[in-house]
Amino acid sequence: MNAEFRGRHLMVEGVRLHHYEFPKSNSRPVILLPGITSPAILWNFVSHRISQSYHVYCLDNRGRGLSQSGNELDYWLSDYARDTHGVIQQLGLDRPIILGHSMGARIGIKLANDYPESIGALILADPPVSGPNRRPYPIPLDWYLEGLKKASCGQVTERDSPLLKNWTSEQISLRDQWLPTCSTKAITQSHRSFHEEDIHTLMPNIHVSTILMYAQSGGTVLDEDATEIIDLIPDCLAVKIPHVGHMMPWDDLDSFIKPINNFIATIEDS
Repeated sequence: MNAEFRGRHLMVEGVRLHHYEFPKSNSRPVILLPGITSPAILWNFVSHRISQSYHVYCLDNRGRGLSQSGNELDYWLSDYARDTHGVIQQLGLDRPIILGHSMGARIGIKLANDYPESIGALILADPPVSGPNRRPYPIPLDWYLEGLKKASCGQVTERDSPLLKNWTSEQISLRDQWLPTCSTKAITQSHRSFHEEDIHTLMPNIHVSTILMYAQSGGTVLDEDATEIIDLIPDCLAVKIPHVGHMMPWDDLDSFIKPINNFIATIEDS
């Protein structure tokens, strides 16, 4: 692990938000936004790998990890995007690259729509494409809530889900340790957001270079979804990652990192 790895709390409009930082001097800042039940610490192995080339900040979304949680908060896309924008402002970052996975990719889309001046490029990793009048997100809410209940009771997660089949024992243990930090309201409301908030209407308003990375075996983004997205976002390319499911870096970290590095190198050269 990076010897300079560190964590920090910030207050954004009265909400305490925590992030991990993997510094790399004189390099492009990248903000990593995890998914619905992913505290930032679960992504440290990915952050560490990306920080070999870039300065990485990985955010605990509200209701997860060490960030503020509770029923007094709301967990819609506008809330997450406002949080991320506030973190960018407080850290004084100049148009960082946003890398969002799953729910984090939806947050990135909302951020690019609401705060277009705040980001320099957008990496969308397997965003749920559900929404009004669209097919449902393939992972049911009960799967998340049952996992949260078991972890909160001290039960050890079994690798009986395709999402977790390639996780190491250490990664499973870390998930069991940190999953209980996820708010039930945050999970439930965010899962509702997958079906009630329309990200496709926001896509034509994205005016930064964008890459869509989607999993061959994830079932979240299909080929026809990728075609629609690159048609909607003015400057967007799509890369299908072979032989991986929705939790792409756990299945094949090298295949996940390669298009990220290639994309950032391309926009830096342009």
